[in-house]
Amino acid sequence: MKNASVFAAELPWPEYKSRVAGGCTPILIPIGSMEQHGHHMPMHVDVLLPTEFARRVASETGSLVAPPFTYGYKSHQKSGGGNFFPGTTSLDGSSLVNALKDVIKEFARHGNRQICLVNGHFENSWFIVEGIDLALRELRWDGITDMKIMVLSYWDFVGDDSIAKLYPDGFLGWDIEHGGVLETSLMLKLYPDLVWLQDAIDHPPAEFPPYDVYPPHEDWTPSTGTLSSPKDASAEKGELLLNVCTAGIVKALQKEFGERSPASAAATAAQ
Repeated sequence: MKNASVFAAELPWPEYKSRVAGGCTPILIPIGSMEQHGHHMPMHVDVLLPTEFARRVASETGSLVAPPFTYGYKSHQKSGGGNFFPGTTSLDGSSLVNALKDVIKEFARHGNRQICLVNGHFENSWFIVEGIDLALRELRWDGITDMKIMVLSYWDFVGDDSIAKLYPDGFLGWDIEHGGVLETSLMLKLYPDLVWLQDAIDHPPAEFPPYDVYPPHEDWTPSTGTLSSPKDASAEKGELLLNVCTAGIVKALQKEFGERSPASAAATAAQ
């Protein structure tokens, strides 16, 4: 191989063609957002984390990583603080759906038949499913019926044992973990120079009524933009999360797509 990178966009097109020949090299597509993450982290956390998970998983499975989606669906107040914070820059649902559909169809046109969408932004979830559904429907119209597409969010691989270690005082749910222990710990482990923990604000978990109002009451969201405190975050917790989630995603890909080592991917490219 001229280039051993797992990032598809870093390859010359002939090498990319050889790497995906036969349709058995999974393509991982990170999907994030540009969204505020409190006073202590940058606004592209939801891009950095799924991209790094995808890179690590690709290195272990012989997969390739597509360029990430850097804009996502609108921040929801109860899971991301709300779409009214300066800097949070979002897509309409139809825009995200159509962009995902187009990209999936393009990878299918290249000959790829195994795709995994790696989500890093909670609000993207249902629009990802719609993009997949429409892409598969249109591909069937073109006679392509052998596609297999996975979709996952990395935090879903954190089991009860890990949760007990991460949250010894009790776990309140992923929905209010925006800018809290999970993301801050991963960023401290992976990108410590992009975390300004001295600026983090400790506050009680956000509490919301059992309904939504539009336009939203902005005062329902803590003024920090975070929905829970990051004070208990640490690089050690980030390492635990990184290992657990990476191992879980690797196992899931191998189960759904079959085992394919980086060595076998290199052999395919050399043919």
